[in-house]
Amino acid sequence: MSRIAVVTGGTRGIGAAISIALKDVGCTVAAVYAGNDEAAAKFNDKSGIAVFKWDVSDTQACAEGLARVEGDLGAVEILVNNAGITRDTMFHRMDVEKWRAVIDTNLNSLYNMCRPVIEGMRTRGFGRIVNISSINGQKGQMGQTNYSAAKAGELGFTKALAQENARKGITVNAVCPGYTGTEMVLAIPEKVLNEKILPLIPVGRLGEPEEIARCVVFLAADDAGFITGSTLSANGGQVMD
Repeated sequence: MSRIAVVTGGTRGIGAAISIALKDVGCTVAAVYAGNDEAAAKFNDKSGIAVFKWDVSDTQACAEGLARVEGDLGAVEILVNNAGITRDTMFHRMDVEKWRAVIDTNLNSLYNMCRPVIEGMRTRGFGRIVNISSINGQKGQMGQTNYSAAKAGELGFTKALAQENARKGITVNAVCPGYTGTEMVLAIPEKVLNEKILPLIPVGRLGEPEEIARCVVFLAADDAGFITGSTLSANGGQVMD
């Protein structure tokens, strides 16, 4: 699968696993990150994957960043919108900054990233867009009204964009990971993890970032052209839609 792929949030956690998995199947990958220069440099040194820095919540930065990627690597054929943040608190205590930060980074970024590449994909007659949503966009989560709203919005965006571009050779799909063994999840106190989270997962364990990455590789493949507007749940059976 020799394609040019962009992965946002692509140097850490699930995003890093996706970047590496796409490289392993022959893609030329651009891993986008926002702020952790040290982690990005380590990822680049270890993987050999090119890294690019910009804020996906900034419309102009995305347009300029994607132009740099296309100038350096070629036209973007695969786009994985993985970047996301959390600003958790109960809604009655949530200030507008926490609301806007999550909506801007997790949902508005889909416009910012897709808009600069969609016309080129339509002209060339090929494109793969994979949006990384969340189990909490499917079921909701107390203390995450901002995050759950953004992740649910990603699913609506996915279905609408899929319909608009289905006849142009472009597929648009979503992956909804459950609790996965990333740095953020592994920081949860062990007692909470063992008593409150794992009992809710039928397979009895956390997911691995590489398992989510394999879902993305499947949806991004050239021969996955009959799958569009779909949501692939990878959550160990915690939510079954």
